[in-house]
Amino acid sequence: EVQLQASGGGLVQRGGSLRLSCAVSGLIFEDHAIGWFRQAPGKEREGISCVSSSVGSTYYADSVKGRFTISRDNAKKTVYLQMNNLKPEDTGVYYCTIRRFICLPTMKNSEYDYWGQGTLVTVSS
Repeated sequence: EVQLQASGGGLVQRGGSLRLSCAVSGLIFEDHAIGWFRQAPGKEREGISCVSSSVGSTYYADSVKGRFTISRDNAKKTVYLQMNNLKPEDTGVYYCTIRRFICLPTMKNSEYDYWGQGTLVTVSS
């Protein structure tokens, strides 16, 4: 059974940092790309970052580019999202998700196959 467990969220002041983790099991980790999405109250779920499988290329939405860094550790079957210089508009539930091999720049929900429960990030002003 495929499982994704996101963790590392919490409460932080604007300008602060958090590191999110996503542990993946139930599939061949090295054959999949991993994406991060977030959803703020009253807004649609937004794709913000992705890291591909073997090549390791990355994608960032304009809203987080230069502040967030995605990475993966294949030995631990875990992906990370380092979030720096956080802003109140970054507040939301962050979800990790997977698809086969490569990231797509469209970052649509329908392009990904499995979803975890998410982890809440709250940035105070």
